[in-house]
Amino acid sequence: MPLPAPPSSRQLAERFRPVFQRIAEGALQRENDRALAYDAVGWLRDAGFGALRVPIAAGGLGASVEQFFDLLVELGEADSNLPQVLRAHFGFIERLFAEVDPGLHAPWLGRAAAGAIFGNATTELGHGAPGSLQTTLRREGSGWRLDGDKFYSTGTLYADWIGVAAQRIDDDGAGERVLVLVPADAEGVERLDDWRGFGQRLSASGTTRFRGVHTAPANVLPSARTGPTPMTAFFQLVHLATLAGIARAIERDAVAFVQIRKRVYSHGSGNTPREDPLVQQLIGQLASTAFATSATVQAVAAGLGDIDRLRAAGQPIPVEMLVDVELRMAKAQVVIGDAVLQSATRLFDVGGASALHEDVRLDRHWRNARTLASHNPVIYKARVVGDHALNGIDPTFYWTVGANAA
Repeated sequence: MPLPAPPSSRQLAERFRPVFQRIAEGALQRENDRALAYDAVGWLRDAGFGALRVPIAAGGLGASVEQFFDLLVELGEADSNLPQVLRAHFGFIERLFAEVDPGLHAPWLGRAAAGAIFGNATTELGHGAPGSLQTTLRREGSGWRLDGDKFYSTGTLYADWIGVAAQRIDDDGAGERVLVLVPADAEGVERLDDWRGFGQRLSASGTTRFRGVHTAPANVLPSARTGPTPMTAFFQLVHLATLAGIARAIERDAVAFVQIRKRVYSHGSGNTPREDPLVQQLIGQLASTAFATSATVQAVAAGLGDIDRLRAAGQPIPVEMLVDVELRMAKAQVVIGDAVLQSATRLFDVGGASALHEDVRLDRHWRNARTLASHNPVIYKARVVGDHALNGIDPTFYWTVGANAA
């Protein structure tokens, strides 16, 4: 029996836009109450959103990379916490495609198709050397024992499985970096909601602790992190798509705020704010930023989509394509962050002091955009682009954080 055809963009929109609308209706209240978005994640799960990129043959929806990022922008407009919550989930699926032996895909794709959500536990606090991991995986009986602490564990409070970056220590003392998949409710796992950033407050980006967590050998995947890869561009583009969604939310909220407003300034230029040409100009600027940021995300997604189609067809992926998409992503990051932050500031020019009321909480757009724009610092992306333009130096695909020895 032949497999069904992949869904069209229209079919995907009809399926998920009602869910996005429901999420958007509760976004402000969740922000005001700092209520974690368990309900919203559940609605997405029930609608099959987590299976977007799982192939049809594996029980998923089989959406393209381009379709995925278009939908992610819309989800970011509804609530910018949600794309970040699911970043590790979709990144894990893409990592299977890009970096893991296809013979190991089936159980994980099957879980994602059935609704499982994958979280993240990669980054460690402290002053370890760049690239080093204090989280270890040591042999214990017929399996492995996982121990360590992670921070920036985005989405893990909402997850069914947690992808943990660890250093495997073999019996002879040798080892390598691996990705360990751990059930979120396994004995020895502790998940804390201690993220205290002023933005993306509901992304569950806090601490995860692992104390003697038993791990089956089948749940340990290689994670060499060497050579050119599309994964760096993919992970960063999730942030950029979320920023593009915030730009749309800024436009949406500015229009809604102005349309019902009656009070004007005596030295204004219209009988109502919506008739004031200066306010119209401002709304036009916000709308233009929303358009440009979405279009920029699409341009990077198209490069990732071309790579994915070659991969799916079993064709080799030229290094030049990987370099190109990494540079597209870096250029997009340099532009999108500043543009959205400027929009988030301009937003307050539409209404004077009344735009500052906490019941509308327009400040969340700037706080959330500033938080997202601080991930993977943009100054280094601009330098990479400049070095390539001037000297032909290719970007670094894998990078780490830590403290260099004095």
